[in-house]
Amino acid sequence: MATSSSRDFDLDVAEIIEEAYERCGLEMKTGYDAKTARRSLNLMFAEWANRGLNMWTVNQGTVSVTSGTASYDLANDYVDLLEVVLRNSSSVDFTLTQMSRSEYLTIPNKATTGQPSQYYFNRQVTPTITLWATPDASYTLVYYYVRRIQDADTLVNTTDAPFRFLPCMVAGLAYYLAIKKAPDRIQILKTLYEEEFQRAAAEDANSTPLKLTPNISYLST
Repeated sequence: MATSSSRDFDLDVAEIIEEAYERCGLEMKTGYDAKTARRSLNLMFAEWANRGLNMWTVNQGTVSVTSGTASYDLANDYVDLLEVVLRNSSSVDFTLTQMSRSEYLTIPNKATTGQPSQYYFNRQVTPTITLWATPDASYTLVYYYVRRIQDADTLVNTTDAPFRFLPCMVAGLAYYLAIKKAPDRIQILKTLYEEEFQRAAAEDANSTPLKLTPNISYLST
């Protein structure tokens, strides 16, 4: 018997909502049913950002650094910065280490110039990155950042997530809808959602093997 040879299964927003309503023992009948479900889906995407790193939302970005300017605005869809390097005019990269708000605050002379070695990421509505020391020349910041998941807008769109997160997405939306429309199913749908999310998050982890090198020191007597 022949197989389909197809590997493009996906669900659009309408189908995700329909499946979630069915798990609640309900049907999507009105425009408001679709609207409230889409709102819940977008709130769930915000919750996913709070749960931790989603690998498919990791992108590379760059910022042109000018001499004498320490702070730079980033796009408002940046959730977090992961790794940051400073690239000089010879295309040599230097790793920058992140410092906290309090560490940056206690730097005595923030106007000190030189090649930056640290950065402070200020997670405001419009986030900023501040370098220390203040750049003494032109550089390029190269970094990986976590971007915000795209909204679920129209019903005919697919979502901004890989296919392996579809079971988790449907289970989560069913739980969110149960809170509003099917309270008798809240607990079972919540349990299913957490199980699906854990499986999806475990699969979404970086599979690079971890190598540890022991640091052995000897004490002289």
